[in-house]
Amino acid sequence: MAGDGYHEPVGELADETRDTHRALVSLQEEIEAIDWYQQRIDASHDEALKRILAHNRDEEKEHAAMMLEWLRRRDARWDAVLRTYLFSEGDITALEDDPGPDEAGGGSAPGALTVGSLIEQSRGGQ
Repeated sequence: MAGDGYHEPVGELADETRDTHRALVSLQEEIEAIDWYQQRIDASHDEALKRILAHNRDEEKEHAAMMLEWLRRRDARWDAVLRTYLFSEGDITALEDDPGPDEAGGGSAPGALTVGSLIEQSRGGQ
């Protein structure tokens, strides 16, 4: 049903919110399909079937990537987060320790709490 997954009355949601919901649900479905195809590949004993399933799985990856790009183009925070983590090198969890645009230069008001400043405070810094 089209209303499944909404936590607020659909009529009270902005068009952009409903479109984003559609995109997020579609992304979730693509990722689920990738998992299902991989499981089927692992369980199958027929090599021809495995190749077809792998092809289908990889098509779902393409669809998921397209949906992520749609989200990135329409939401500045998605854009910032994806630019931080995708195609990065090294320890993924350490990337959030590096000052991003908001933390490194003028994006936040003086004294504003950011992820970086909270991490610094938790380590005993000021």
